[in-house]
Amino acid sequence: MSIYEKVLGDDFFRLHPMLQKRYSFEESKSFKASGTMKSIKGGPKWLYPIFKLGVHWKLLFPERGTAIPFTIKNEVLKGENNEEQVHWERIFHFDTKKRYFNALMSLDSNRSVIKDYLGEPALVYSDLAFDVSSDGALTIRSLNQRLILGKIELPLPKIFHGLATVTERYDEMKDVFQIQVSVRNPLVGHIFSYEGEFVQDA
Repeated sequence: MSIYEKVLGDDFFRLHPMLQKRYSFEESKSFKASGTMKSIKGGPKWLYPIFKLGVHWKLLFPERGTAIPFTIKNEVLKGENNEEQVHWERIFHFDTKKRYFNALMSLDSNRSVIKDYLGEPALVYSDLAFDVSSDGALTIRSLNQRLILGKIELPLPKIFHGLATVTERYDEMKDVFQIQVSVRNPLVGHIFSYEGEFVQDA
């Protein structure tokens, strides 16, 4: 049983069948898909240096645009104490440049949240809450966040949070997965977003 099945419990079976299949990760298999981001948008221009710096952590990137080729790979790993982890490799292809938005997730069963370590090496930590909508879509929202400095994790005040909302659904008419991601800050507002479609690789 995957960490996503565990955190959602019975609600997992309310997901669209294709999303159930997508999030039922098996240790010996990975999920690979490719598609196109309809648009990738950023926030105020003064954030550009931060996004440019984020390239070094495979977390953020300054490029923006439309019709951006996209690939994703999810792979089950084993962490300390045999903890099940899911590695997320998301690559956005800007001509000859590859830009990443990577993460490593695991389950906190005591608090019923997914632990999300963003970047490589990890730079930001976030608790994630998972919900299923009435149409079988999956919504993921970030909660408490911490800044990671080596082995030190510092709680971030809410005014510095990058609050993400992710919605993933399956379009039966087009036979594609659809994704919408929006990251906002309580003071700045919109800081990063993308939306698009992808299909599982054969």
